[in-house]
Amino acid sequence: MFSERLGAEESRCQEDFHGLSVSKRLVRSVSQKLRKKNNNRSLGEEEDEDDDDVNGVSLKCLTLYGRGGGCKVGADTGDEVGDSSNRRRSSSGEEGKGYKPVCGPQDTAVVDCFSYGVRDRFWRRHQRKNSEIDELMTTNNKMHIFLPDDILEMCLVRLPLTSLMNARLVCKKWRSLTTTPRFLQMRREGLYQNPWLFLFGAVKDGFCSGEIHALDVSQNQWHRIDAGFLRGRFLFSVASVQDDIFIVGGCSSLTNFGKVDRSSFKTHRGVLSFSPLTKSWRKIPSMKYARSIPILGVFEVSLDFPSYQSRQDKRFPRSRIGGVSDVYEDPHKLSMRRHCRSTINETEASTLPSRKAHKFLKQISDLSSSKNSRRFLLVAVGGLGSWDEPLDSGEIYDSVSNKWTDIPRLPFDFGIACSGVVCGKMFYVYSETDKLAAYDIERGFWIAIQATPIPPRVHEYYPKLVSSNGRLFMLSVSWCEGDGQIGRRNKAVRKLWELDLLYLTWTEVSVHPDAPMDWNAVFVADKNLIFGVEMFKIFGQVLDFFTVCDVTDMSNWNHISRNHVTHELDGSSCVTKSVAVLHL
Repeated sequence: MFSERLGAEESRCQEDFHGLSVSKRLVRSVSQKLRKKNNNRSLGEEEDEDDDDVNGVSLKCLTLYGRGGGCKVGADTGDEVGDSSNRRRSSSGEEGKGYKPVCGPQDTAVVDCFSYGVRDRFWRRHQRKNSEIDELMTTNNKMHIFLPDDILEMCLVRLPLTSLMNARLVCKKWRSLTTTPRFLQMRREGLYQNPWLFLFGAVKDGFCSGEIHALDVSQNQWHRIDAGFLRGRFLFSVASVQDDIFIVGGCSSLTNFGKVDRSSFKTHRGVLSFSPLTKSWRKIPSMKYARSIPILGVFEVSLDFPSYQSRQDKRFPRSRIGGVSDVYEDPHKLSMRRHCRSTINETEASTLPSRKAHKFLKQISDLSSSKNSRRFLLVAVGGLGSWDEPLDSGEIYDSVSNKWTDIPRLPFDFGIACSGVVCGKMFYVYSETDKLAAYDIERGFWIAIQATPIPPRVHEYYPKLVSSNGRLFMLSVSWCEGDGQIGRRNKAVRKLWELDLLYLTWTEVSVHPDAPMDWNAVFVADKNLIFGVEMFKIFGQVLDFFTVCDVTDMSNWNHISRNHVTHELDGSSCVTKSVAVLHL
């Protein structure tokens, strides 16, 4: 009897022990529940109010009761997983009286039952996701930093010049990227450039301010550029060379610096280059002779163009200082000896070892590559000398050799040159005596051109030569005939003439709409457009008229600016002005 009773109690204790133990199936069902809740949270579903403080996963209280150092799970997990047969109940029933709850009735309880690394794993996963989200947001905010340079160049090269200048203020990287020779070459060769007019020679309150007024033709907007290097200089000439503007010669007052004073002045030989794209300037080697208002022409030649050889002329500019007297004759032929010696030196240089020749060619190639493989020749003829005397000499600047070289003088009895332009491979110059001459850049000599008929003109207004698309034009002012009354002059008009380069005949092609109020009007051409700038003082104010004509339809002249930017300038600006046009 006693043994049977003992055996029954042992069997009952074993059933209670099995009831207290946690089965593997229950642990697996709980882990499935946790995984399902974690997946629902990643898909953005609505979280339950009972969230875990550590891993953010909603858990229902599992009502754990500690008893005898063990734990008892009194939760119904079958309904959560979907299997009602997974219910396990303790043998002590559902009352649970006298037992202390481990997780308690609060929703924010921590499941200490699974403290063997599950909670740490959930925490690390949660922190990793937060760090990935923060890194993604940071990357989106700084996406432009990670754009490749070639894509940035493609975007920036399409901007107008004004927007490009503003983009350079964003950061140092954009500024350095938009000032490289490669970027400038891409912009030059693209179709994203617009014409810009640059007005030089502004005078305010009697002083040469050195300001440059730039007009964006496409936007009809004026910009002011401070050019301190031009302060005090006047009566200089400008020429457009690729993307730069060359300022050649000029005068400056000796007694009143900065004022337009011709009583005591100095004539300059210096040449400057101004780059509107980078707003920088640099010095070019000075001319051999000082000149004011010289006539300029620009040739763009290939790199294999033969180096320009100086062709000495017996005549030199007649000047009171630095000149050569006509009485002096060279009895000992010193000049011939010097010339022969230089020729021998050149011959010896050509026979030098290949190493030296290679070094010389490398220097030439380095210089040409610095100019983006584009070579140009700048010709300067005529103008006024140091003593305000008219000059008939000329010189040429080669961008490869970086030197000025003399060229033959203007033809005999040609007169004072008043206008000039490059058309094709010839540099055409017109004189005040209505004579036309052309300088052949390849053969190196002047050609007198007899064109007929000579366009009539008013002698107070000098003709202006312009070239567009390989065509040579001239603008001159003449009297217009009255209505059926022959010989009666009622008004003056400015007419546009074209020279037939084959038959050498002038033909009237257009009439300028404005009255010729400015005797020193400036006309420049770029591609197929001809721009005109007229300034004159009337009623105490300086008025300006900017016009443009397309050579494909020369019957129409259009006004491109009516802002009258010259209101604040002095009347002397009408004489000292000079204009250049660039596609930027």
